[in-house]
Amino acid sequence: MHIIRQFTPNWFTATMGTGIFALLLGQLPGPLWLHAAGAALWQFNILLFAVFTLLYTARWAFYPHEAALIFSHPVMPMFLGAIPMGLATIVNGCIVFAHADQLALLLWCVDAALAMLVGLGVPFAMFTRQTHRLDSMTGVWLLPIVAAEVAAASAGLLAPHLAGAAALHVLVAGYVLWAFSVPLALSILVILFLRLVLHKLPHGDMAASGWLALGPLGTGALALLLLGRAAPGILAPLGLGDAGVVAHGFGVIGGLLLWGYGGWWLLIAVAMTCTYLPRGLPFNMGWWGFIFPLGVYTAASFALAAQTGLALFTWAGVAQTMCVGAVWLVVSARTVLGGLDGSLFHSPCLSLKANAQDAKILAAAP
Repeated sequence: MHIIRQFTPNWFTATMGTGIFALLLGQLPGPLWLHAAGAALWQFNILLFAVFTLLYTARWAFYPHEAALIFSHPVMPMFLGAIPMGLATIVNGCIVFAHADQLALLLWCVDAALAMLVGLGVPFAMFTRQTHRLDSMTGVWLLPIVAAEVAAASAGLLAPHLAGAAALHVLVAGYVLWAFSVPLALSILVILFLRLVLHKLPHGDMAASGWLALGPLGTGALALLLLGRAAPGILAPLGLGDAGVVAHGFGVIGGLLLWGYGGWWLLIAVAMTCTYLPRGLPFNMGWWGFIFPLGVYTAASFALAAQTGLALFTWAGVAQTMCVGAVWLVVSARTVLGGLDGSLFHSPCLSLKANAQDAKILAAAP
């Protein structure tokens, strides 16, 4: 029961990182065993997501009042965005590994709904129930916002495997989800830049948050590329062939622009991490933030390689996949050790309850 009471949604970042690494293995050029390894890791990720879902559901069932404190905490509710993003990697795997298109469609509908709910609900809680300052702001603000564009990328992958109205609806929804997320994420990046200029790097506990800026750019590029690739075949039979051609061209150009912008944040994230290293980086679940942003940026590299034919993007994708794999191995091992000794099961939201109880005691004191 201790694990259930202390279980928080940041554990779902492990499903994000594991899922994206599995998908990258599935499209990595090379021997067939790489695809098989990706499929096996994807299946393991399904089990991981199911276990985490049961644990977090149990927390709401057994400790509803404590679980609800998350909406008043300034950091933890951001990780609710990890739930739909972790689910999105399972949706994509249904297409890439299992070829289960109808199951993918069903799960995608759930994923898109969760992404929109988190994308609206968490910011509204920020507006009404939480206290924030510019100097405490980090890239975790992006997590609830980016979930919708991750669902948009899944829509671009799913739509070509559907027929008729279903394909059109998923394609249109994909573009809406992209617009639901990317413009707001880009505005948050502006604020994040200002925060870094005025208040310098965050505390070492939040070192991995510098990589989160890469997420919306990599996913935004990937979504445009996948949606643009799907658009001509879906729109042409409807007499919208010209729109399909424009969408494809916009996908390539837009994807290139966002990929280039992401390159700036990638180099800055590397420099920031190198700055932290001499001070030491305390391990926490935030380390999974090193993996998914680079993973989706890598997926965008492979998508650009496929649509432009430039070997540069293929080699970039291969090199980035190797980096993702190396970091995944380290973070996975540390997570297993921290889970076994219980040190990673900690809910900061419970401190809000303790503070409230202390306040009541002081108020009642003579």
